[in-house]
Amino acid sequence: MRDVRGDLGFRTVHGGALASLIDTAAMVAAWSGAPAVANSRGTTVGLTVSYLAAAQGEDVEANARVLRRGRSLVYLDVDVYSASGTFVAKGLVTYKLG
Repeated sequence: MRDVRGDLGFRTVHGGALASLIDTAAMVAAWSGAPAVANSRGTTVGLTVSYLAAAQGEDVEANARVLRRGRSLVYLDVDVYSASGTFVAKGLVTYKLG
């Protein structure tokens, strides 16, 4: 029997993994300019992902930037690129601080 742990024969990065990366990068960017308050919480209230190309067996990197920061909502734009420079996915995220 073939051992497939960690390698199911697919080299394409799963779309769910890319969406999680976009969400995490947006969260970090949202909190980067926020004041530190005890018992701070936050949550993603909107997440849209456009998949532009497949990431085939290589690392991916997300770059997030704040588009607008309100009193409690932060609007973010996230780009995901493969290690070879391919534009893999675009995310628009709304994150609530509070």
